[in-house]
Amino acid sequence: MRDVAPRPDVAAVRPGEELDWPALEDYLRAHLPEVRGEFSVLQFPNGSANLTYLVRFGDEALVVRRPPFGTIAAGAHDMRREHTVLSRLHGAYPRAPLGLHYCADESVIGAHFLVSEYRTGVVVWDRVPTQLDVGPDVGRRIGFAVVDALADLHLVDHHACGLGELGRPDGYLERQVGGWQRRWEAVALDGRGTLDRVGELLVRHLPESGPPALVHNDFKVDNCQFAAGDPGVVTSVFDWDMATLGDPLTDLGTLLNYWPDGTTPAEGVPGVEHVGLPRRDEVVQRYAARTGLDLTRRDVAWYEAFGCWKTAVILQQLYVRHLRGESADDRMTARGEQVGHIAARALALAETL
Repeated sequence: MRDVAPRPDVAAVRPGEELDWPALEDYLRAHLPEVRGEFSVLQFPNGSANLTYLVRFGDEALVVRRPPFGTIAAGAHDMRREHTVLSRLHGAYPRAPLGLHYCADESVIGAHFLVSEYRTGVVVWDRVPTQLDVGPDVGRRIGFAVVDALADLHLVDHHACGLGELGRPDGYLERQVGGWQRRWEAVALDGRGTLDRVGELLVRHLPESGPPALVHNDFKVDNCQFAAGDPGVVTSVFDWDMATLGDPLTDLGTLLNYWPDGTTPAEGVPGVEHVGLPRRDEVVQRYAARTGLDLTRRDVAWYEAFGCWKTAVILQQLYVRHLRGESADDRMTARGEQVGHIAARALALAETL
């Protein structure tokens, strides 16, 4: 299937998600003195949590990101962390946009925020965009390009690029499971049994991690960008606010969770439905070949179950934020409807461990 009505990359700012534009303009002109020209703002409308804006000064474009409105889970939406990564990783991993500035002064727009370079390109959502419909096996080329981009990230020498202190790899998986269990407890409304049971199974079957690597923590197809006309190479990777040092297979598990490929249902998972991606076992094989690891689907089963469980918690967080009136994005109602489906899938995966 080919995309006949592509999602817009940018749009007018969603009602209720406006910021103090004069304050932002004044701040950016003061701290980025190279900007010139008339100030204008559009919004990147397709993300679900952080608020991300395209800010222009004349012909020069910048990206401004801040956390969502309302209650924020501890450690989530960390703009300082994202800026640290983007300001140091670019040289070793050119797919990371360059971080330009971080503002800790919440009086400017109501939250801390970062500024990064803006990159043009094509994002794959639920169908093959016409700009990437070039040559044979487009869906497979897109999929393998995403896997290669993930593997290349995990091969980065984090010490050499100044990110050796980004996280604490020892005990990473235990902290991840415990942290997401606490996030779930903070937003659980009813029907807690399924996701609580998944958490219990993940603790019981906790694997032993290999050598640590840079972990993106939300690596998926629609966080990748391609150059128009080239579906075989990912040029940019976005959304680095949860990046850390830890077990790289958690990224692979997240990617598999968001990977509907026609062989295993991904009901309730927002993702690319009609692209023609490689099979999940091919994803594991490609990743293993690129990284030099000896892996099978069985080796990453725990990580896929964890990725699915974590996604269910994230969807519940988004839904509860909407119920509290902290989000003006009507799409968040549907996130609540997805939680039950994906919780059931998480349990089915966890029961295979």
